[in-house]
Amino acid sequence: MKITELNYNLPASLIAQQPLKDRDKAKLLVLHRETGQIEHRLFFEITDYLNEGDFLIINNTKVIPARLIGRKPTGGKIEILLIKENKAEESRWEIMTKGDYEGVVFVDEIKCLIRKNSNSKELVFIDLDSHSAKNFILEKGLMPLPPYIKRKPVDEDRETYQTVYAQKNGSIAAPTAGLHFTEKLLERISKKGVFIKAITLHVGVGTFKMIKSEEIEKHKMDSEYFEIERGLFEDILKAKAQGKRIFSVGTTTTRALEGYASGKFEDTGSDESIVRGCTDIFIYPGYEFKVIDALITNFHLPKSTPLALVYAFCQSRHVKKAYKEAIEKKYRFFSYGDAMLII
Repeated sequence: MKITELNYNLPASLIAQQPLKDRDKAKLLVLHRETGQIEHRLFFEITDYLNEGDFLIINNTKVIPARLIGRKPTGGKIEILLIKENKAEESRWEIMTKGDYEGVVFVDEIKCLIRKNSNSKELVFIDLDSHSAKNFILEKGLMPLPPYIKRKPVDEDRETYQTVYAQKNGSIAAPTAGLHFTEKLLERISKKGVFIKAITLHVGVGTFKMIKSEEIEKHKMDSEYFEIERGLFEDILKAKAQGKRIFSVGTTTTRALEGYASGKFEDTGSDESIVRGCTDIFIYPGYEFKVIDALITNFHLPKSTPLALVYAFCQSRHVKKAYKEAIEKKYRFFSYGDAMLII
């Protein structure tokens, strides 16, 4: 597939800059996979599409405040995005920064060192052990809002750029489809007899790296860490055999489930009860889904891997029509934007 197939024009005014006050009152575009029929609802009405015995699979990863503001010895500022911890014993983190600076930086008076490490950069906390560094990051870091949100992170983002069910620290971006759920909505869904189950996939750079190759098949995804309980996966397969549906909340949840089911992962220490691995699965048109039957997702950036996944799950002509209609009806796009249910 040509990268141009994943492109579309979006007015900048439709890129959501702030979260809604009421999460579950976002708009919900419902797209029927087979017919291309479109419905326009509100997110809390998603209960109308879930039936007893269905599974709603959520990603319980928690966004860490991974954005740090450093100061060079010369006084110049440098923004640092933490990607993942490289080596806990030495408190080293893989990072991204603008420019080629290497050397000492001070983050809120804590001395650190930026240096190159093979094909990446890393930040070394010189005087802090791993535990102390993590506590420092949680206290002093800023939420890593994506660059299309043209404002500085504020304290409220620590809550609003986080799902209500976030539990396990590790992501540098929110699994945004889940931002629309409230505890009351989840309770209503559960009372319908829907099984709400959690997996973990820590969102890294692989999710938001843009596709740059002309042929999208040539794009290589970065690996992301996931955990899935073996018992959950067995229950999912039993439910599917009984004609029940698996609703996946977001492309990250989908990548974890499909990466495991496809064997497209590297085992990083599984045991009898939990599969732990890293998946670099890239889902694009032509992929045959093995697990999910319905997808809850936000509206994605042009030329992005999440949009390629959506094209794989639903005919591209239907998706293009849905996006066109969402733009005409002034849906809010991207992380803090509105939602889509594909069934």
